[in-house]
Amino acid sequence: MQLNKQVSFYKTLGDSTRLKIIYILSSGRLHVGAIAGKLGLTPPTISHHFSKLKEINLVYSRREKNTMYYYLNEKVMKHHAQVLLNITQWREEENTMSDDREKEKQKVLNNFFTPDGKLKSIPAQRKKKLFVFEHMVEGLKTGVKYEEKAMNEYIKRFHDDFATIRREFIINQYMFREAGIYELNPKELWAKID
Repeated sequence: MQLNKQVSFYKTLGDSTRLKIIYILSSGRLHVGAIAGKLGLTPPTISHHFSKLKEINLVYSRREKNTMYYYLNEKVMKHHAQVLLNITQWREEENTMSDDREKEKQKVLNNFFTPDGKLKSIPAQRKKKLFVFEHMVEGLKTGVKYEEKAMNEYIKRFHDDFATIRREFIINQYMFREAGIYELNPKELWAKID
């Protein structure tokens, strides 16, 4: 999808007179004088709107003897309508992918955590490891500064190897460390799972 073309198309359609012209042309070809009469506007005003509609290729003209007739370019209209439909399909696909990701994450958590929340082992596979760490840092609060001792105690609730996990939190940018103080990073900085 070419965003600039879409924006230009919808900006041009953002005029009620142009929408009325499109509606009138959907019934068939007409000349400027006929459309001006139907809308109660002057022919130069209609010509101005036609020039704008021609810029986005929504109308085209053909001369028959001394009269210029205008036609609606239905192919262009259908194309832009299809782009809008595709946006909703992309959103649905995105939501499906998000649901699939959550199911996969839950499966990993079920495999690596005991029912009481203890981590059985640190996964070797990166994706699984990130699912596990993401789950663990969800219990930390944004904006709170944690001393190293407090971080160790927090991690021990999940696993005894707090030093490795603490280091992984930093490597994967879940947390920021300065002078022994840890702080949760915004989610946008976290290592990407996909």
